[in-house]
This record gives sequence, structure tokens and C-alpha cells, in this order.
Amino acid sequence: MGTMPRYSIVIPAYNEEKRLLRLLSDFSDPQAEYIFVCDGTDRTDTVITKFSADNPQLTIRCLTFSRRLGKGGGVYEGFRVATAPLVGFMDADNSTTNAEMLRLIDLIGKNDGIIGSRHMPGSDVQTHQPLSRRFQSRVFNLLIRVLFGLPYYDTQCGAKFFRREALFQVLPYLRATGFEFDVEVLWKMRRTGFRIIEVPVVWNDTGDSRLQTSDAFSMLKTLLRLRWG
Repeated sequence: MGTMPRYSIVIPAYNEEKRLLRLLSDFSDPQAEYIFVCDGTDRTDTVITKFSADNPQLTIRCLTFSRRLGKGGGVYEGFRVATAPLVGFMDADNSTTNAEMLRLIDLIGKNDGIIGSRHMPGSDVQTHQPLSRRFQSRVFNLLIRVLFGLPYYDTQCGAKFFRREALFQVLPYLRATGFEFDVEVLWKMRRTGFRIIEVPVVWNDTGDSRLQTSDAFSMLKTLLRLRWG
């Protein structure tokens, strides 16, 4: 790679072949480094590789794994190879768009990290999740506040950026590989003394979430182990 990219975006992409082109079509910044982490069983990596070949002006990296990494495991692997001074991650379903990710960069200021929120005042949720999922999300957020003392409205929104020098101080100590990864990285960065701000975002529920109800029990078990283990 020649010139260092301005920012790196990690996108965990587990079996995203059918809906990935909508996200890829929004990528146009030659100053960005897009890092996809593919650990599924479909042709997601083929779609990414073809798009990259058709758009040589973009820096697109595709990491392929034969084993399931989990959401957190995928983000972790992407973080490890990111080269830009700002490192973030977003969901492959495009629920938070590339334009919103760029807005986070503009708002980070002198802070060590910035996270998007679907629940804080000022957020614009244009397509809502089902009522049951919204209820689960609020209960989960309350639990996180009690267990970890995190002040955020929404730890799970797939729109986050961190300064590389801050993130890499905690990266070797991250253990979560599932959806609880977001909580662990925020908790350990705050415990280390880094400042992370939260801002409202424009967000759309796209359906077909990779997070299932059964995952909630696994997340709770892992979070309890992280907090006291």
C-alpha cells in the first residue's frame, strides 16, 4: 500500500452475498481502507473481490476465514490489520450508511472514540425494529449500565470509530467474540482513561438480523464472565 489511508472501516460479513452490493455501491473514497472479514459459507468474498477488481481506485481488503469467528471475532481480526489513524466498524446490512460513518469522523474532534446511537435524543430511526426487539434492546442497555457503568444510550449500534493509538492499547486484552464485543471494547477503553462520545445517527432496520433471541443468553453469560472473571 502506498499513501496511508485517512480511515479504516471494518465490516464483518457473514453470509452477506445477497445484500452486500447495496453497501459496496456507497463506497467511493480513495482515502479510505475498507476491510471485509468473511467467515461464512456463501459467495460473499467473491462479490467483494469482483467489486474490488472493478474499482481499482479503492483500497478494499477481503479477509477470508474457513471457521466462524463471530461478530466480535471478525471485527477484532479486521482491527488487527487496519492501518489508518482512525479505525471503525459498521454492519454489512447498511442500517447505518457510509455517509453516517463519514459524519462520525467529522464529529470525533479530540476524543478517542465516537459511537453512533439509535436511542439518544436526536436520532432518526427511519425504519424501526419489531417491538419485541426494541424491548430487548432497552432491557439490554439497562443491564449494561448496571453491570459496567457505561453511560451510553446504545452500545450495540454498528457505527463506531476509534483513534488507532487508543484502540491498540486495549486490543490485546479483548476476549469477546460475539455481539457483546461492543460492550467490552467500550468498557475497557473507558477503564483505561480514554474519552468516547456518543452521537445520534440516522438508522434503518433492514431485517434479517444476525442477532437471534438465543444469542441473548450467550451474551449475558459472556458479559457476566467479562465483568467478574
